[in-house]
Amino acid sequence: MIRLFLKTIWLVFVAAFIFAGCEQGHKNDMADVLASGPDLETLDVPTDYAARAIEATRGLDTWTRTKELEFDCVVTFYQPDDSFYLTEQHYEVYPWSNSIRISAVEPQGKFVWQLSKGRFDALKGSEQLDGLSSIVESHYFAEVILNIITAPVRFLDESVEFAKVPEPVRIQGQWYYPIERRMKTALEVVPDLSDAVFYQNRDSSFVDMLWFPRLGGEKFLIVRGYDYSEVEKRGVLVPTKIEIFRTDARGDSQKRLVEIDCHTLTRTK
Repeated sequence: MIRLFLKTIWLVFVAAFIFAGCEQGHKNDMADVLASGPDLETLDVPTDYAARAIEATRGLDTWTRTKELEFDCVVTFYQPDDSFYLTEQHYEVYPWSNSIRISAVEPQGKFVWQLSKGRFDALKGSEQLDGLSSIVESHYFAEVILNIITAPVRFLDESVEFAKVPEPVRIQGQWYYPIERRMKTALEVVPDLSDAVFYQNRDSSFVDMLWFPRLGGEKFLIVRGYDYSEVEKRGVLVPTKIEIFRTDARGDSQKRLVEIDCHTLTRTK
């Protein structure tokens, strides 16, 4: 009887080990698909503002070598009652497949979200964390983070059209050129995010602010990036601090919703 019990325990352990290995292998296979690079022979930088944004963040050659970025970040969600919720999140960003994975361990368990080319999926856990839906919905959260980190290469996305406003605008003491984004075809899963305005700093050429004016109803979000740093020596420059604000219909900031401070950055591919 004892021998049979030990054999059963061993078989359960082996099965769990095999399952974990298969799950990890599947995760790695999915990551390999997302970590694609551009076709260098057909890659074209279509506009001067795109060229400036890419050059300001270390150039096209550096970006083409960057297939995956990883970030460990401390995230603060500001609650409507002026309290806040503090957590840690891990981001895997795939610039050339327009994708991001967000993972964390919360009191209700581990979650893994993935946004890829406009499609949002909860790979593990729920689609929305308890108590946070009133702050910013998960697919909006993933979209704005992905776009502010990969803003320079978003200008190379052939599924969208950009139009630069010729005259700069002054925002909080800085001059920006607004660059409007329109989707050529509506996104099937997140149509509210099809339009955005990319703001390019006139002096630094960083695209460090994006406005999403069509989230439905009275919802308008703006995301800002600060403290640009290289992910590795001579790597691309990305914002290490990100803030998300609610705005009014004109784009004026009203309330800070989320603050993200990234303390570890890695280019894994």
